[in-house]
Amino acid sequence: MGHTVHTSTHPLRPTYTDEQLLEYFNTLSQETPWYSVRSLNGLTILQRAHLTTFPFENLSLHYSPTHTVSLDVDALYKKFMRDNRGRGGYCMENNALFGTMLRTRKYDVTSVGARVCDSVNGGDGKGFTGWSHMVNIVTLQGTKYMVDVGFGGNGPTSPLPLEDSLVHDCIPPSQMRLRHSNIESIHTDHEQRLWSYQVRQSKEAEWQTQYCFTETEFLPQDYEIMNFWTSTSRKSLFTQNILLAKMVMEEGKVVGNLTMFNAEAKRKVRGEVVESRTCKTEKERVEVLREWFGIRLTEEEERGIEGLVTELKVVDR
Repeated sequence: MGHTVHTSTHPLRPTYTDEQLLEYFNTLSQETPWYSVRSLNGLTILQRAHLTTFPFENLSLHYSPTHTVSLDVDALYKKFMRDNRGRGGYCMENNALFGTMLRTRKYDVTSVGARVCDSVNGGDGKGFTGWSHMVNIVTLQGTKYMVDVGFGGNGPTSPLPLEDSLVHDCIPPSQMRLRHSNIESIHTDHEQRLWSYQVRQSKEAEWQTQYCFTETEFLPQDYEIMNFWTSTSRKSLFTQNILLAKMVMEEGKVVGNLTMFNAEAKRKVRGEVVESRTCKTEKERVEVLREWFGIRLTEEEERGIEGLVTELKVVDR
């Protein structure tokens, strides 16, 4: 494997080699000429291609002999690209890889942290986690865009300009927007402002906040701390559940997604569930991972889930 070359202007912001960049573009689900992507249209194509090529998934915490997640950019490149087994990663893995690729292509990229809203898990929308999510802010011709390829089924499907309340189409019929406001439930200083990413499932539905994020740049060391908690704590959603999402695209637009939550897999197109499957055994779940998501686990990885809370155990009757 070609090793990462630290050629960026800052030693904490590594970049990949041109060879690695070209291999990445050649792996994507649609044609993305590597020589012509430094534009909003090119960035949009690139984001959607990544979303439909590399799944959001936390399988390394369950189907693995080590149950660990590495944010090292060489380790990410090997996992996503060189192993060639359909793997992706959770938020910090996907966005770290994507941000490094953009930086290699000379995009102006700033990585920032986000707090996930409890509405994602059925809460009232007033509670938030600590810093547990990563997004990238890309500046093009003086305009800042939030770009996220690591939030799963309700994540953004195109770059969102940092403009308050501007509505964009997401996976039809859903829509998305950013709000720039004080968040009363978490701020004691009412002068503070954060950006909130919100989704509504149709034009008639209510907006639901998914996460809020800052424009303050986060360092790789910040993400190491965040990654440690999300990948090891028993309170973390990721250690107690198996989560996957992969976008589905038609004619250059994202129209649906494939999702898995523990034993339940669903295929949705334009807001409608067109196929679902409940896995009763580990064998069935591994088959769905392969047939639906294109993920091929090794025998050693399959054995890694034995004894974990997420293992599908066959109950004798």
